Amino acid sequence: MIAEALEGLRHDGALPPDMVLPPVEVETPRDPSHGDLASNAAMVLARPAKMKPRDIALALKARLEADQDVFAGIEVAGPGFLNLRMKPAFWQQLVREILVAGGDYGRGAVEGASSVNVEYVSANPTGPMHVGHCRNAVLGDALANLLAFAGYDVTREYYINDAGAQVDVLARSAYLRYREALGVDIGEIPEGLYPADYLKPVGAALAERHGEALVAMDEADWLPIVRDFAIDQMMVMIRDDLATLDVHHDIFFSERSLKAGDRDRIRETIEGLRGAGLVYEGHLPPPKGEPVEDWEDREQTLFRSTSFGDDVDRALYKSDGSHTYFAADIAYHADKLSRGYRQLINLLGADHSGYAKRIKAAVHALSDGAADLDVQFYQFVKLYKNGEPFKMSKRAGTFVTLRDVVDEVGRDAVRFMMLYRKNDAPIDFDFAKVTEQSKDNPVFYVQYAHARAASLFRNAEEAFSGLTRDSAEVRDADLSLIDDQGELDLIKRLAVFPKMIASAAEAHEPHRLAFYLYDLASMLHGQWSRGNDSPHLRFIRQEDRGTTAARLALVAATQRVISSGLDILGVEAPEAMR
Repeated sequence: MIAEALEGLRHDGALPPDMVLPPVEVETPRDPSHGDLASNAAMVLARPAKMKPRDIALALKARLEADQDVFAGIEVAGPGFLNLRMKPAFWQQLVREILVAGGDYGRGAVEGASSVNVEYVSANPTGPMHVGHCRNAVLGDALANLLAFAGYDVTREYYINDAGAQVDVLARSAYLRYREALGVDIGEIPEGLYPADYLKPVGAALAERHGEALVAMDEADWLPIVRDFAIDQMMVMIRDDLATLDVHHDIFFSERSLKAGDRDRIRETIEGLRGAGLVYEGHLPPPKGEPVEDWEDREQTLFRSTSFGDDVDRALYKSDGSHTYFAADIAYHADKLSRGYRQLINLLGADHSGYAKRIKAAVHALSDGAADLDVQFYQFVKLYKNGEPFKMSKRAGTFVTLRDVVDEVGRDAVRFMMLYRKNDAPIDFDFAKVTEQSKDNPVFYVQYAHARAASLFRNAEEAFSGLTRDSAEVRDADLSLIDDQGELDLIKRLAVFPKMIASAAEAHEPHRLAFYLYDLASMLHGQWSRGNDSPHLRFIRQEDRGTTAARLALVAATQRVISSGLDILGVEAPEAMR
């Protein structure tokens, strides 16, 4: 409406007719005394129009006030802010809009959304998922869901680190379990190998497939056989662990595929950057804080990452001639770019924070600035029970697994609580608190709001035959009967859902949705409690079918938004809770 009014002012000559109207914002004021909505339109237009913002605001106010059905009051505040108060009918009609849109309300909220690649988890294939991977998996999956709902074409990707020393350690550890499966007493697991029991089934499977054939081979011969088999088995385990959280990826990209057959895409990528003048032979200063005697000053092949904001240029080859992990990562991101992605998101643990600048520099160089990489960091999770550090059985030997946590409290509690903090804030995950049925447990409180809405419809049908959630009587109810301030405030909260989806998606912050759902649930519970204290405010009025139908329309709209939000977070929206 504001955009149309500005266009009219330009047409009438109140604004320069040849000026391009910049985008303006309409926000919900933090202070309710400033109205229902506020706009900075006049402030944004002042400079390009070469006018005082207050003059623009007054002209815009006069134009908007012509719509007597929408605005209860418009005031110009300060140098030129517009504070808008809307008539109840403006809010009431939104209930019907939500009911008509159904699950599409808020969908596609980001205009011009393009394709985006979200890489998350990407754990080394050397063992089961642990609780740190759990937070990565939930954040990545919820972010991908959020982006898809907002209108992006999302690819969910897992980078398998199946090259390098750690998978050789895996192979030697699996080989030891293979010998154990053949009846050999392997004694204590040597230091440096993986000691946990999860490799016993891998060893048994190797024995069943190869018998004693591998025993007669030299390590150089059995190592690649065992390595490939163990990696495949670990990825089956990892996929299965992730499935307990309902996390699934579209692409599993193998690091080893970068050097397959006669082609070395890592070297190709490095030489391409060299041709662009971004790779050179030079020397690096010793790392800060390193003793001089531990530093080898030698000529190295370096990437000019300082040209793109990094603190120091980065080495691409080790002293033994093998490429660095960073070099492989450059080639991997070059592959992403070759697939057409220009928006990339990587989720990494906080211990990788120093890695962001160099990989962002590489993406900038590879795409000539055309691609954007956002590296999202997450802090770690501490486990408690009743406020005390919690220890569980560790089939992994040294850490609590993702599956342990899900088995203990359920998928919904894990997913919601992993998202109920901003990703860069640590989480104290208390097993007792995330399963208690109280307002202090956010996942219960939000799910209970959805279930309470369902129970209202069950009760309404007992009171008024045919008055169901999907009935025409509810869908076409007289919404002017929704006139209590608490009801209108609830509608106002529903109104911001599409914009919240857009802002959360653009900021890559799914926790905003979790916060929003808690607030919305609190408002629904609050209105229900008001009805307990004041019977005329109850959702179901035994003597008034029309008011009941209108209020149930509001309940249905609220339940619809809660359901959509929980679905994005990957959490069940229950019809009943016990």
